[in-house]
Parts: sequence; structure tokens; C-alpha cells
Amino acid sequence: MLVDTVQLRAARSDEFESLFLLVTTDEQWTQFNGPYFPYATPSRCEFKQGLFPSLSAGRRMRLITVNDQPVGSVSYYWECEATRWLEAGVVIYDSRFWGQGIAVSALKLWVSQLFAALEIERVGLTTWSGNPRMMACAEKLGFQQEACLRKVRYYQGQYYDSVKYGVLRQEWETTHECWR
Repeated sequence: MLVDTVQLRAARSDEFESLFLLVTTDEQWTQFNGPYFPYATPSRCEFKQGLFPSLSAGRRMRLITVNDQPVGSVSYYWECEATRWLEAGVVIYDSRFWGQGIAVSALKLWVSQLFAALEIERVGLTTWSGNPRMMACAEKLGFQQEACLRKVRYYQGQYYDSVKYGVLRQEWETTHECWR
């Protein structure tokens, strides 16, 4: 897998069915993306009214593609927009693409785009101790662990930590010199 084949883009209108299937067919991703929160597989109607418009708008959420084939998404949300506290995320929906560095490449592109487009000084990323691949991804990109809330996520009869990471603009610029 060549990392330069990983790109971010908005969804196209003709991709509705294939993206619906991407998100709903192989739902192993739900076991790592905050599985302690309630999740129900969306119907086509729910997908058309919810996730698909966000992917199509391409502002707060974008598709991750490999050779133009959608495999996941990146996103951001405001924890507190008034104080410019932003959190980012990444999901690879198709488990056949796990472990290939795609999330690292996509998140690197996304964080660079966020710093370039938004007046922010920090990008945060929150995961849980049950997702060691996401923790490794954050650390590989230079995110610093800023907090560990011990045993606050209960899932399948076991407690896990909530782990918060962050990277400052200056740290990103230093670590990723060619980010602009």
C-alpha cells in the first residue's frame, strides 16, 4: 500500500448506495469506534438523511479513499466552538484495509487541512484503551496524551480508560514540515 494513494474528498451523489453498503455491511468498525455508546445500523432513509449529507458536504467530514475507492472517513466536531476546542476522528469502515497505515495517512492529511483552514491552535483526538491501534496512530503522528480518565468506559463487562490526545499547531508545524 502506497500512502500517496490515500486521499480525502467529499462523497459524490452517485456513491450513495456503495457508501451505505460500506458503512453497514462490515460493521466490525463499531467494535472500536466508541462501542459503549448505543449504535443501530441505519436504514437507507436514515443514512440518506444523516451521514450521507455530511459526507457529501465535505466540510466537517470527508471520505478516505485508496485509489479513489472509499474505505473510511475523517471528521471533526467542536467540543466548544467559542473557545476553538476542536476534536478530530478517523474511521476505516472496511476491515480489509486495517493495519495498512491508511488511518495514519488520512489523519495526517486531515489535521494539516484543519490547521490550514481553521483558526485553531490545537486538534484533539479522544479514544479508549480498548482501541490500541487508534492510540498508536495518534502517537505516531505526534499527538501527546493529555489525559487518561481511568475506567470510565464500560463495555462487555469490562472497564476501559478514555484517553485524550492533542497536538498544537506549533508542534504539528515542527513535526510535519511540509504540511502546508
